[in-house]
Amino acid sequence: MTTGETAAAIARDRLAFETSYRVRFDEAGPGGQLRTSGFMRYAQDVAWQHSAALGFGREWYAERGLTWLVRAAELEILADVPMGEDLVARTAVVGMRRVFARRRGDFRRSDGTPIGWVNTDWVLIDARGALTRLPAIFGELFGAQDHSGLVGRLPLPTTPDGAARHRFRVRPHELDPMAHANNAIYLDWLEESVLATGGPAGESAIRSTPRRYRMEFAMAAEPEAELEAAAWSADGVWSYRLTSGDGSIDLYRGRLESAATKESMETG
Repeated sequence: MTTGETAAAIARDRLAFETSYRVRFDEAGPGGQLRTSGFMRYAQDVAWQHSAALGFGREWYAERGLTWLVRAAELEILADVPMGEDLVARTAVVGMRRVFARRRGDFRRSDGTPIGWVNTDWVLIDARGALTRLPAIFGELFGAQDHSGLVGRLPLPTTPDGAARHRFRVRPHELDPMAHANNAIYLDWLEESVLATGGPAGESAIRSTPRRYRMEFAMAAEPEAELEAAAWSADGVWSYRLTSGDGSIDLYRGRLESAATKESMETG
């Protein structure tokens, strides 16, 4: 291998990282399968492991007053994963541009069978909470790969009058080390609303495979914040909006499409 080929191989290795997880008892729901939010938790964790392995742990960011926040994600579940099974999670930096980076997460069984994937858009903020440019060292390390797309947006129509709504507060156990609701929690809230609103149809939507979630994290939910959630179904797709308690600010928007909702449309 030439010097140039060796350098290219090292660069490729830096772009990706993988590890394995065993689905724990507390990560599985009543059906004995990994909760959907578990995929988001694994994606977060393997991303942090990758960062730390490259020398960018929490201390490195704290010293510079920098923080990564998730702004958007698209998650597809291809198969259920039962409690006690091992899965492999792989993360890779697939694009960077100015203030954000996109990571691709892939999940597979130990035999290589795909289980799911997630694309996550992260933005970098400074100590004031303002968007800030990526440090030059990231471009040097990851090859300054450019991503011409924008951070994922998820426009939703106005919440219909008939949408099911409920109010709640952010609880202490839902907070992460950044002291706000962890992004995986929003997915739990979405599914709770679909279950409560949709009955058997809602349960079918979040149990069937394949199913896909699109999510936009507009603002962080702070400790003890009062929130209002609204969920509704239209054209076989579930929509979800999470707002501040007075309904004036969107914190999170989500959509769920599943094999079950498509089948119901075709046979309805």
